[in-house]
Amino acid sequence: MSEPPCSPPGSLPLSRLAEPLLRRLSELLDRAAPGKGWRELAQRAGSRGRVRLSPLDLEQCSLKVLEPEGSPSWSLLKLLGDRGCTVVELVEFLQAMEHTEALQCLSYSGIKIVVQPDSQAVLCGQVVKLCCWATGHPFVHYQWFKQKKEVPHGNSPELVLNPVKVNDAGFYICRVNSESSFTFSRWARLEVCDLQDTAHGSLISLPEKKLCICIQPQPQNLTVGDALVLECGAVGNPIPQYQWFRNGFPLANGNKNVYTVSCVDMEHGGTYWCHVFNDKEDQDSKKIEVIIEELSDLQKTADLQEQFSDRPFATDKVALLIGNMSYWNHPQLKAPMVDVYELTNLLRQLDFKVVSLLDLTESEMRNAVDEFLLLLDRGVYGLLYYAGHGYENYGNSFMVPIDAPNPYRSANCLCVQNILKLMQEKETGLNVFLLDMCRKRNEYDDTILILDALKVTANIVFGYATCQGAEAFEIQQLGLANGIFMKFLKERLLEDKKITVLLDEVAEDMGKCHLTKGKQALEIRSSLSEKRALSDPIQQTISSAESMARNLQWAKAHELPESMYLEFKCGVQIQLGFAAEFSNVMIIYTRIVKKPPEILVCRAYVTDFPLDLDVDPKEANKGTPEETGSYLVSKDLPKHCLYTRLSSLQKLKEHLIFTVCLHYEYPGIEDTMDERKEVNVGKPLIAKLGLHHGFRNNCLQTCCVANNLFHSQVESSPVVTKYYFPSRCQPNSCPGAYHPNCTCPGSTRQLEACSCSGTSRMLASRHEVQNYSPPAEKSNVPIETTDDTVELEFLLSDSLGLSKQQ
Repeated sequence: MSEPPCSPPGSLPLSRLAEPLLRRLSELLDRAAPGKGWRELAQRAGSRGRVRLSPLDLEQCSLKVLEPEGSPSWSLLKLLGDRGCTVVELVEFLQAMEHTEALQCLSYSGIKIVVQPDSQAVLCGQVVKLCCWATGHPFVHYQWFKQKKEVPHGNSPELVLNPVKVNDAGFYICRVNSESSFTFSRWARLEVCDLQDTAHGSLISLPEKKLCICIQPQPQNLTVGDALVLECGAVGNPIPQYQWFRNGFPLANGNKNVYTVSCVDMEHGGTYWCHVFNDKEDQDSKKIEVIIEELSDLQKTADLQEQFSDRPFATDKVALLIGNMSYWNHPQLKAPMVDVYELTNLLRQLDFKVVSLLDLTESEMRNAVDEFLLLLDRGVYGLLYYAGHGYENYGNSFMVPIDAPNPYRSANCLCVQNILKLMQEKETGLNVFLLDMCRKRNEYDDTILILDALKVTANIVFGYATCQGAEAFEIQQLGLANGIFMKFLKERLLEDKKITVLLDEVAEDMGKCHLTKGKQALEIRSSLSEKRALSDPIQQTISSAESMARNLQWAKAHELPESMYLEFKCGVQIQLGFAAEFSNVMIIYTRIVKKPPEILVCRAYVTDFPLDLDVDPKEANKGTPEETGSYLVSKDLPKHCLYTRLSSLQKLKEHLIFTVCLHYEYPGIEDTMDERKEVNVGKPLIAKLGLHHGFRNNCLQTCCVANNLFHSQVESSPVVTKYYFPSRCQPNSCPGAYHPNCTCPGSTRQLEACSCSGTSRMLASRHEVQNYSPPAEKSNVPIETTDDTVELEFLLSDSLGLSKQQ
């Protein structure tokens, strides 16, 4: 459906304005200050081209001043009216002149619309009524428009379409005028659902404004490579909105009534349904199964030769994303939460199986890496992204867990190069490391590690957010943040280009950011010889046992509890729903869906969570997701609920068992009644993998700790080393930047602005002070949020300011 026209259609001719109004306008223009009089009006009108005014015309207007009651402005307004100038055009001229008094004369305050038309979705064949009622003196006239065309016979307050047809769908608006003034109603969108069969006869008589699903999605049996098209249609007032789910997870780009996948793979199979809702009601469509069958061996061979003969492909794509913010003994960060969330959504669009985790301890990080390695196999594309504190010693990069001591050493951290070696043993098709952390030397760690030599494979890509020995920065505004690396990476990640070429262009973009000039430059190290891209297609091999095992392992870590309805003895029914923000962060929302009329008021909330999760009751059962610290998925959650955010699900040792409490009151009874129900939802999301356990048998491999005093830097790095330094950029007007305390000298500096934003920014590093004293309270949420949380859906791009990562 197209967007409504940007301006109301049609306008009254200037010649139809009442004479008293023209006289008043003439008086104001005649005695106006220079630049706001009739000559300025004539100049602006003549510049339009459609209204031509000759020097002779202007001279005749000016001569009117010699007549006893003559008015140059009156003469000009009459002249403009005769030549087709409209009231809307006159208003535009006066606005450009900033003539407030004249604009007030043309205001539409005499007309007041008391009933606005509503947007609605209806069935073809129903009777549709759009209403616009207004008051005005002495009387008002109506004219309905569809887009910019007048609706025939649409000159009454109610526009009735009986019966409504498919081609009646569109945007409608009503113009209300009273002699010399007019105004427009708001736009109303009309959707017409056309059912081809005759099984919907009973739906045509639905109660007005009732939300009802009239087109249910249908089960499908597809073959790998086919197109998936699922449709769900609903009617109602207000107009319905849609959100598709697969296996309990909301689907990205699944907010329209039709959900499509142009080329399905085995992972697209599962249980689908659509959640339909508006401000008053919500319904779920029926759940259907989409079965994906593999191609036969001959078909696979033919498809490979035809489609991918000149292009590499992956047997699967797997990504592990870790963002550490809430450090126990070191400065806390803000950007990793937003960075991991945005990268998750982008990689899913590239068909990656993504595990996204926030705030992991050392043992949890090691166990998460072990689970990640289980998902890798021959030909699989593996991607590891880390945002948080870090350092680099002797060519080896170390990721710092949130429980690292102060000071920390290599024994407390994870060595990235050793993870690479373990990935190579899986014979992966592509190994990509994106490290958004500082690479300064750790002066407290003198250990020189000996790492086994890496295999010589032409499939390794390192994207470092900053150069060796330098810091990485965050962009901050209003408490939310992006890493400077992620800010530029997300703009290009979906491009179908070789990964090293893509990172080159990201580096060029970063080089144009004057705010980080001389502070942060992307460094690329690569041994990639083939033209491999993150957008490469997935083509499974003939044997799919490994693929099925990967799918099961990944699905195990992303299984949400199903939405449920709880019935209480008093007759109240409560919906309990669940949504995933990250692989270890879940939102619980509660809503009262049925209340007996004899109950005056009731409220439901959740409590008594396991101690493993350390849930603060003061932060639970909030009226908006933002109040719980969930700033990123609020637009995808149902409205008018109470929300509770459960983070660090990896710490859950037993089943997630909690209590739903219902408080309610009857009229005339002072005491508040209450009922309780215990709910067991098992182990949701990442909790099933048991990351809370101590080091596993093979987890020590993910961090090399050796006492040998020799280290070969050449052996621990990819074969080809590539450095990229940003070019000089042109200075712009720049806000001040802040350089916080760190181990390197720092002071407040005035920096020039970059092209990435025109707002004031804060520059802060992810390099940390080892003798830092932690605050009394620790929090993993931003202190502030944006004023408009709706635009947070991804406002987080251009208008965020700069801060430092470790």
